[in-house]
Amino acid sequence: MKYFNYEEFDSPDIQGSGQLMDSKLLKMLDQTREIYGKPIRITSGYRTEAHNRNVGGVPGSSHLKGLAVDIACIASSDRYRLLCALIKVGFNRIGVAKSFIHVDIDKDKSDNVIWTY
Repeated sequence: MKYFNYEEFDSPDIQGSGQLMDSKLLKMLDQTREIYGKPIRITSGYRTEAHNRNVGGVPGSSHLKGLAVDIACIASSDRYRLLCALIKVGFNRIGVAKSFIHVDIDKDKSDNVIWTY
């Protein structure tokens, strides 16, 4: 990875768990960062079952499989630019919240969807 390190994706309760992230997802995030042109802060990557429960994650969350990340994003202009970059590299499962954007590449779930929180 050019722009990230595995620790950024760790579940806070297990050091080194960022290594469990899907390599395709990480490559797509690196490509997104290249296009976006600014640092991207990961607020949630891999999650253990316990951490997923603690943060109110849904059962079967793609975070549990290392197939999802949440990216901090507050300003609307940044949100627009980041969404454009994410879509350009091929993300097609996107959740938009007030303070973050969720993306995942979980093939067990519907694709070509954007939802809000």
